[in-house]
Order: sequence, then C-alpha cells, then structure tokens
Amino acid sequence: MELTDKFGRRISYLRLAVTDRCNLRCQYCMPAQGINIVDKKELLTYKEMYRLTRVLSELGVNKVRLTGGEPFVRKDFVKFLESLSYNDKLDEINITTNGALISNHIDKLEELKINSINLSIDSLQREKFAQITRRDVFVNVYDTFEKLDKSNLNLKLNVVIQSGFNTDEIIDFIEFTKDKNIVVRFIEEMPFNGKGQRQIDEEWNYSKIIDHIKNHYQEIETLQSKKSSTSKNFKIPNYKGSFGIIPAFTRTICNDCNRIRITATGMFKNCLFDGGVFNVRDFIREGASDDDLKALFIKTVHKKPENGFVAEKNRGNDVSESMSTIGG
Repeated sequence: MELTDKFGRRISYLRLAVTDRCNLRCQYCMPAQGINIVDKKELLTYKEMYRLTRVLSELGVNKVRLTGGEPFVRKDFVKFLESLSYNDKLDEINITTNGALISNHIDKLEELKINSINLSIDSLQREKFAQITRRDVFVNVYDTFEKLDKSNLNLKLNVVIQSGFNTDEIIDFIEFTKDKNIVVRFIEEMPFNGKGQRQIDEEWNYSKIIDHIKNHYQEIETLQSKKSSTSKNFKIPNYKGSFGIIPAFTRTICNDCNRIRITATGMFKNCLFDGGVFNVRDFIREGASDDDLKALFIKTVHKKPENGFVAEKNRGNDVSESMSTIGG
C-alpha cells in the first residue's frame, strides 16, 4: 500500500509541526503580540507523533521534516528525534529552525539520523535582523550558523525576501556561497502572518528575484533539480555552494508535489493552502487502530488538490492563520 493522489503523485514526504510556539515574532509569520497559543493537551504528544510517522512510513513516507513554530522550544524535542531515528523506514529526518536555541544540541544531532538543517536567517545585519524578528538574537543565530557550517549536517539557509527590508542583501547571501558549501534559498513572502497579508510596496516574486541576481553576475548556472524539489536551483560558476528560489506564493512548483502536512494540533493538510482536511489527533484519541489510520490517509490523500490555487479556492478567504500555527 502506498499513498497516491488522483493525479498519480506518490506522497513520500511529511512536514510535521511539533509546536505552534516560537521564541521569535517574525513580521511575515505572526503579529507582534504573538498568536493565541493552544493549550498543551491540544498538542499531539510525542508518542502520537511517533505513531503517525510510523504508520505513514509504512505507506511509503520516507522523509520527515520537523518544523514549528520553533521545534527546539518544545521540551524534550531532542529525545523525540532520538526515538524517530529508530524508524528504519525513514531515509531522511530534517529540521527547520531559527537557530536561536540549538547550538548546544549540534553534536547530538550529528550522532542521530538527522540529514539536514534548514536555518531561517533573513538578514546578515544585527539591527535589521532584530527589526524583522522583533528579537535581538542575531549573535546566537550567527553562532549557530558557524557551528552548523563546520558540522557534518547538510545546511540550507532559508531567506524570506521581504520588500522594504532585505532585498538589498540578496547578493550578500549569494556571496556566502563563494567559499562555503551551503545552499541559500530565497523564499517568496507568504501571506500567513496571523492577520492576513502584510502590506507590501513591491512584490518580490521569483521573476524579480532571479532578474535582480542576473543583473549582478555575468553567468549563472542552472542546476538540475529533483522532480519534487520546491526550489529552482542555480550556482555561480566556481562558487562552492549554490542557491535556489522557492516560488512559495506564485506556486509554480505544485505539479510534482509529494508532500503532506500535520500541524502541532493534529490537523492533516494535503496542501499548505488548504484549510485542513481532518484532525488526526481526535481520531487517534477516539481509539483508531493503525489500520484505521492507514485507510483514512489513503482515502484523504487521494483527494489532494492539483495545486495551491485550487486548495486556496476551496478554503475561501480565510488567511488569518499564522505560519507558526500551520508549520512553516
């Protein structure tokens, strides 16, 4: 048995949010005062998360990305990573983090089956970083970056391109790849900050970002991307690392989508843009067996929408969620 939708796409990748809490307050992600944090008992327990991951891995999901909020905010997250590492059906366990809390855990992460870390860092300037995140933690995050760069973990930097804030740093980030074997990924800004869309003066979409880069370099190599890659990837000739652009909002990457999401409260989402299909937490707590879960996942994934525009249309005008609630 495998998870396949009606368009013939095989689902092999789970994005699992372990918490809706975060220690930063990024402007594009949540309001300054934060979001209404759910009660702890509403969150999936680690035991429930392990079970869901195990059941999905038996249906062909071999890659898990752990997100939040900020996953390292949740107590005993590293112990949970340890238990996940025992799942022999998982080929990759990846983590997305803001880096403010993980520097003491890097040695442990290297010992486990962690494949890569996506580090969110939207500016290389301390004051601007504080303006974007509403927290003065740039020194900690940069220290984490340097430690991860020296580790054996694959490192990607996630940079959300924000009109009026950090577009002038795009080239600085690409220059980072000159001597470092890292991947920098520029992400189109998304509308989910918990209050609807942030007012922006200028839309920095995929086309504008790549044109800006082409104006600075004589030559850019296009790299072959994996079929289900979320980014279109490039490198500057003779640079050690590479860079990619994720058209998250213009959604030109939906055709080969192999992903599903489960939020911290157990909401199953076939697509980032849908409103959630069912609550798997409640289903488990009502006594569902593993076979019940498998049947439900197979049935639900079959209804996965063709792309993010269809999913958004189906959900109506509600974009009041925060990216911290959805799971990044």
